[in-house]
Amino acid sequence: GRMLVGSENRRLIPASMALGGAFLVVVDTCARCLWASEIPLGILTALIGAPFFVYLLKKTKGGGWQ
Repeated sequence: GRMLVGSENRRLIPASMALGGAFLVVVDTCARCLWASEIPLGILTALIGAPFFVYLLKKTKGGGWQ
């Protein structure tokens, strides 16, 4: 969220809530539709979120968000 709206908290907090909620809705939909048995959301969130977090770290090269 910080990369999208900047570091101003008046915009960052609602953007973070919206992005987190949208991400969980997408992950929940995938968990229910793609496999015959429902897998826990925590496992699927970790499988998607960890590589994305590593990508963000490499993209910013540890130099901050802006």
